[in-house]
Amino acid sequence: MLVFHSDAHSLALPPGHRFPQDKYRMLRAALEADPGLIRLQAADAASEGELALVHSPSYLDAVQQGHLSAAQQREIGFPWSPSMVERSRRSVGATIMAARAALAEGLAANLAGGTHHAQEDKGSGYCVFNDVAVAARLMQAEWHRRHGHSRPGLKVLVIDLDVHQGNGTAAIFSGDNSVFTFSMHGEKNFPFRKAASDLDVELPDGCGDEAYLAALDRALAQVWQRLEPPTGLAFYLAGADPHEGDRLGRLKLTTAGLRERDRRVFEALRERRIPVALSMAGGYGHDVAVTVALQVSTLREAAHSWSAWQAPQ
Repeated sequence: MLVFHSDAHSLALPPGHRFPQDKYRMLRAALEADPGLIRLQAADAASEGELALVHSPSYLDAVQQGHLSAAQQREIGFPWSPSMVERSRRSVGATIMAARAALAEGLAANLAGGTHHAQEDKGSGYCVFNDVAVAARLMQAEWHRRHGHSRPGLKVLVIDLDVHQGNGTAAIFSGDNSVFTFSMHGEKNFPFRKAASDLDVELPDGCGDEAYLAALDRALAQVWQRLEPPTGLAFYLAGADPHEGDRLGRLKLTTAGLRERDRRVFEALRERRIPVALSMAGGYGHDVAVTVALQVSTLREAAHSWSAWQAPQ
């Protein structure tokens, strides 16, 4: 399974900053030491034209030229620097490359991504550009160029299981019947002003494995009922932050519960032959090594599903 990484460019963060940027380097190192079914590849940067499929020209200019106001930088959560811009472009590029690979092979992943709070004209919550929205729009455009009017347009499903609602993604695709957005998240967690996804499931603080997995099963059943076939591509944001050891999550999933979450999602998509591009999204454990281990587990589940996808049908 192809997995794309973009951790070569570091953020210039002040001491004590809560964003765990070491996680991405540690995650890649763990996979390099024991790749299994995984093939690692460095990601290219998304171009300005690709980013402009979603983001406004004024916002792109402010990010790339360093014209973000102090308030805009506070909302993003990062101070501006050239490395912030390059890292953000490459994180989007990794999801673009994972989406293309998924359409060819069934499943591929980005070791970062899941920047679902970024909206058309602003960033928020450690999210500068919305990688899933850009990749979805680009895959739809490339599909149309290949097939024209000879085949229906590419329908996209977003399954967002980060503990925080994907408000930016929901806002970008509001009213767009070609993209179905599903977010299951903590009811009382960030963002405190939610957007409307096509399907939102809100969970109470302290939600554990049994209640979470039952809610996921019910939600996926609704997705399959409401989704207009054929759906040609899914994006799965597999945040590690619902874990009981997460600093920001407020839910109580165990390691086994998160693994079962991932297994159910990958199995449901594989059974329906829906290719999926995986983004790792959030994870803010008290011990960053625990978060890395959780995300390695997600990638192993993905690789097993990729392997099963290759079997003759």
